[in-house]
Amino acid sequence: MSGGEVAGILVAVFWAILVSFLAVVLVRLAQTLRATTKLVAEVTDQAVPLLADASLAVRSAQTQLDRVDAIASDVQEVTSNASALSTTVASTFGGPLVKVAAFGYGVRRAMGRKSAAPADEPAKSARRTVIVGRTVPPARRSKRKG
Repeated sequence: MSGGEVAGILVAVFWAILVSFLAVVLVRLAQTLRATTKLVAEVTDQAVPLLADASLAVRSAQTQLDRVDAIASDVQEVTSNASALSTTVASTFGGPLVKVAAFGYGVRRAMGRKSAAPADEPAKSARRTVIVGRTVPPARRSKRKG
């Protein structure tokens, strides 16, 4: 055998090893692709119902938000009406009620003075004098005056 034939055999052997190695790699790649395809199919089967549920939840939330918006606008209208009613009642009855209360207070005070008029001196001695935020008892007052 000559050197060229030995070289040819060596190249053929290496070529056979290379082809065998590539065949093994291609078989493994095919298995990986099959597993990946199966995994993608399973994920798709699970994701579609989840997306449908999420879409339903979003629609339900939108419906609830629309209801809350309607309720909030109704509450705002009721608040506005209550404020207007309160203002109307205060302006209609507030002034006259204050005048009636003041009149009643004046009548009570006048009636109290009228009943105390015959015994004017004891009523005056029972009064207290207020001096700069202090109440001075009648006994002290009489000492101060005398």
